[in-house]
Amino acid sequence: MQDKVMTEKAMAAVYVGIDVCKERLDVYLHPIAIHFAVANDRCGWRRLKRVLADHAVARVVMESTSKYHRAAHRSLSAAELAVAVVNPLRARLFAEATGALAKTDAIDASILALMAERLEPAAVQPLRDSVEAVQELSRARRAAIEERVAIVQRRSTAVSPFLRRELARRTRTLDGHVARLEAELQQVIAADPVLVRRQTILCSIPGVARTTAVALIASLDEIGQLSSKQASALAGLAPFAQDSGPRKGRRHIRGGRQDLRNALYMAALSAARFNPDLVAFNQRLRHNGKPPKVALIAVARKLIGLANTLVREDRTWSAQHA
Repeated sequence: MQDKVMTEKAMAAVYVGIDVCKERLDVYLHPIAIHFAVANDRCGWRRLKRVLADHAVARVVMESTSKYHRAAHRSLSAAELAVAVVNPLRARLFAEATGALAKTDAIDASILALMAERLEPAAVQPLRDSVEAVQELSRARRAAIEERVAIVQRRSTAVSPFLRRELARRTRTLDGHVARLEAELQQVIAADPVLVRRQTILCSIPGVARTTAVALIASLDEIGQLSSKQASALAGLAPFAQDSGPRKGRRHIRGGRQDLRNALYMAALSAARFNPDLVAFNQRLRHNGKPPKVALIAVARKLIGLANTLVREDRTWSAQHA
């Protein structure tokens, strides 16, 4: 009888929350209330998988923490565990909704485990190595460009001839750095047939330059697997209602992936002038009284929907005038 009870307990669905930091993983198993920590390295991942092998794990949830969760995510997925990666803000809001105001690594792990049971976030597969490389290089390129802009602005106000020469030298150095990063980005993409085809499709859209295509590849690996509304929401371009009782508030965009939204905004500026379909769409919105920025965000939303559809259908853009 005791063996039967122990077997049933072992086979009950278990939800795992993992709080990630650079050095370790704090793990909590719900509802059996087991907490432990392992190193965030190969030995720690092996120990974690040995423990989880003794339970019927329904879902593992961890927070997105830059790059520190990725190797653990890949290791757990390789062991055929369903792993969901959630936005840290979403996890914090869920914790506050449950009344958990304190914040420690152990508490965060338990909250993630409870979130796995209550919300059942969708499991996601780890990014391919080529996509991770594109993301890392894209971030480095963006940081270098931001640094260059800051130096150019400082040089424009500098009075000292020596300082102006030094800042000009740094600007030239950064120009070369950015050029090498862009060349390496193209080499990484060229080595992956999926990314090559994706870039070809995206660059065929009038208004989408190669830089925007790379931003889409880096920031939206799910492209082609989403609905247009999901793609817009991930890009932070979906308008959300602000209604209460009889009041009908203005819709506002919020959330999403900032780098992707910034890239699409710049692409929308071009597409609203040179993409025949989107030129007509933008003019129709302006004629109906929409403010310029609202119309431009709508163009960006159309643009991400178009890109998502073309990638899903594996075809390049062709003119379809309204």
